[in-house]
Amino acid sequence: MRITGGQARGIPLALPKGDRVRPATDALRQAVFSSLAARVPGAVFLDLFAGSGAYGLEALSRGANGGTFVEKDPRTAAFIQGNVAAVCKSLGRPADGLRVVTADATTVVPGEAPDLVFVDPPYDIIPDVAPKVFARLREFVAVKPDLLVVFEMPGDLELAPPDWMMIKRLGKGGRQPTAVIFRPSLASP
Repeated sequence: MRITGGQARGIPLALPKGDRVRPATDALRQAVFSSLAARVPGAVFLDLFAGSGAYGLEALSRGANGGTFVEKDPRTAAFIQGNVAAVCKSLGRPADGLRVVTADATTVVPGEAPDLVFVDPPYDIIPDVAPKVFARLREFVAVKPDLLVVFEMPGDLELAPPDWMMIKRLGKGGRQPTAVIFRPSLASP
């Protein structure tokens, strides 16, 4: 697994051994960032259920200013710290503006309201955590009305969170990973 684009392209990302992490595929991340394109430079991100930190680090490589990685498992969070260090070294920048938080992704509040949110939970818990995550993210819409949420899920799963609108689905196949991009609905406060 590696960074697929931007200034840190090709930098490998470390992962814990075993099945603790199901990383986003390189192809799916490339599709996501091709779709986000101009929204990434200068953005602040929130990477929930961060795993390897691939989504946030990809954003950083492509020009994001910084953000927060949230991972519940302390051992996996340690891998994210190492990946942050490797990508920052490649970019020739300090890790200022980047935080790794070991916490439940459904309850954490980042310092600064994000522009982009990446959500990549274990697939089996999506029905339980998706409503909590979207309700929590509504808190940021007053400050960031153009907030985008990229939610990775199996292709056969549909989410219709209240006050959110799906604007694009990337990937194909019922059991294959897909990334769905949501934005606050226009009718929302």
